[in-house]
Amino acid sequence: LESQAWERLMLLAEAKKQKITANDTEVIQQLASLALFKDNQGNFDNTRYAQILRYYFRTSPRVFEEQLRQNLIIAKLYQQLTNGITLSEEEIKENYKKVNEEMRFDYIAAAPSDFAKEINVSEEEVKNYFSKNSLQFKQPLSFNIEYASVAADTKDENAIQQKLKELMLRLKKKEDFKKVALDFGIEVKETGLFTQTDPIPGIGWSPEVLGLLLKARPGEYLMPVHIDKSYYIIKAKEKKEPYIPDFETIKDKVKERLIREKSRDMAKEKIEDGLKKLKEQYKVNPKAVDSSATSKLLGLKSSTTQLLKYGSYIEGVGVADTFFNAAQNLQENNFSEVINMPSGYYIIKVKEKIPVDEKKFSAEKTTFAQQLLMQKKQEYFSGFLEDLKKRATTNLP
Repeated sequence: LESQAWERLMLLAEAKKQKITANDTEVIQQLASLALFKDNQGNFDNTRYAQILRYYFRTSPRVFEEQLRQNLIIAKLYQQLTNGITLSEEEIKENYKKVNEEMRFDYIAAAPSDFAKEINVSEEEVKNYFSKNSLQFKQPLSFNIEYASVAADTKDENAIQQKLKELMLRLKKKEDFKKVALDFGIEVKETGLFTQTDPIPGIGWSPEVLGLLLKARPGEYLMPVHIDKSYYIIKAKEKKEPYIPDFETIKDKVKERLIREKSRDMAKEKIEDGLKKLKEQYKVNPKAVDSSATSKLLGLKSSTTQLLKYGSYIEGVGVADTFFNAAQNLQENNFSEVINMPSGYYIIKVKEKIPVDEKKFSAEKTTFAQQLLMQKKQEYFSGFLEDLKKRATTNLP
């Protein structure tokens, strides 16, 4: 919510810079168009409007109408920025093809995990690896907190606030946290050390709490924080600055990473050998390339996918997009260069391709183009917003 509020403020500031406004007539027209405030005959109902704002939105007409004005201004900014964005016929066809074309792939795979068991490393190698890559094992800023929660799912908000006020007052007098909590019928828990990139044990993700912890000194209490259906009373117990652990403490983790790195190197070497052999076979006779036999010879896996669309998931491999992108310029019976994916290394060949149905494309073209244009405009606007954020960050003192 805080992030969205900042984005809104930045967009409004940009609109003001570009002299974009919304007058009272436009606000009234927008308000009158909202079905929420209309009666059964479809007319704007002032009584209904006042009741909904008071009892459901808990806001005044003035505040609500100013928010509507801001919405109109941001909508105008969006329109002004994206008006010039269009689609070419080629762009529509290519994107429709990407979404609807189906392919089946033969592939050879070299997964690092398959080679890990073949790799043995000495303690000396592990020590040397740690010595050269110690920064990779640096632990980020860490915190340890004590906390207690007060349920906030009651209708009597005043009673909750009074309880929190009394509780915090006693803690400010430096009374024991556990004793005070016991008197209020709640329990104090301790998280143990967690990093600023982790969820808070027992609480979950909370940028607000992490922001407060960054400013707090050990022993200080944070202001009560409302998360989900509870208020949290938090004591900053310990703050540990970023550090590199000693080797003995994390040597198993260092060994695991070294093996993982070596197994990935081995997988890459094996798949590159496979590519070399396939190219030799292709040069002699393109139709006689035997990827399955080549993979067995090198101890690699080979398989064939089902018919897939762009965006499909291949079990054990990952999202099929990378295969589709690599297949775009492949000639018949030819195979790709080595494809690097998080799960390993791959060489692919298109086994079957089902092209786009031209009649279906003609029937769906208009609707598809409208959706694609909306997506293109939204991507442009999102990029513009990200640029605004960067500029705002750069200009901070």
